[in-house]
Amino acid sequence: MIKAAFFDIDGTLLSFETHRVSKGTERAFEQLHKAGVRTFLSTGRPEVLIPKMPVSFEGMITMNGGLVMANGSTLLSNPIRDEELQRWLDLAKERHLCTMVFTKDNMFLAQPNEVGLKLRNQLEFEMPPVVPIDAMRSETVYQIIAIMPGEMDSEVAALLPHCRLPRWHPYFTDIVAHDNSKARGMEAICQHFGIRQEETLAFGDGANDIEMLEWAGIGVAMGNADESVKKHADRVTTDVDHEGIETAINEMLDFSQDLILFQRCSRPFPCGQAGLTA
Repeated sequence: MIKAAFFDIDGTLLSFETHRVSKGTERAFEQLHKAGVRTFLSTGRPEVLIPKMPVSFEGMITMNGGLVMANGSTLLSNPIRDEELQRWLDLAKERHLCTMVFTKDNMFLAQPNEVGLKLRNQLEFEMPPVVPIDAMRSETVYQIIAIMPGEMDSEVAALLPHCRLPRWHPYFTDIVAHDNSKARGMEAICQHFGIRQEETLAFGDGANDIEMLEWAGIGVAMGNADESVKKHADRVTTDVDHEGIETAINEMLDFSQDLILFQRCSRPFPCGQAGLTA
């Protein structure tokens, strides 16, 4: 019996085309709430970048698990080590790389370039305040967005041994403390609400969702996810622009006994292709 469902934002709740939550997703949330399932947000975004949506959440995992909140309380807070922040800023300054940093309450941008502007336009968020890169050195930073090609990932990973780089976009990678993940955030929320791991459901599409999909009792990859993400999910649904969340909920739910019974299928079958049993 599922008691909690976790949702990524970009490419899962929000379409990259419309930047909106679909009507089907709204209907799916109504079904979940009617069945008593708690819903939670699980995102790489900081709270300041989370848009208003027509669906509700009882808590949120932000910045890839760096800051987790529920019921007005902080359940988990784990910023990047200061010495590793300084190393990144040194490299970004030397090579003039566009970079953003997320603090608990703010975000800042340094050395903006055309690629950074494309990213802003694709995700449709307000441009953060532009500051000199050295102004970032005194901040407590939970997540860095490094606008750089994938070819640099191994170099930066070696420079920042206590961080990891969950890249989910070709323009940039997130940089977070190595033990932060959406899965760790799920664990903190489940402990807070007394929910067992096997009673969880998760939806995601990016590489930073892999740990979440693996940790969940049932992990569902969106149809628009990369194949490298889909292989870590229990199910694959349709894409975000074709009601992927509603499709999966409708295929997995059985309300016949006024209970929420999620049907399971073994990897790698997408929804609708595997035999379902209660």
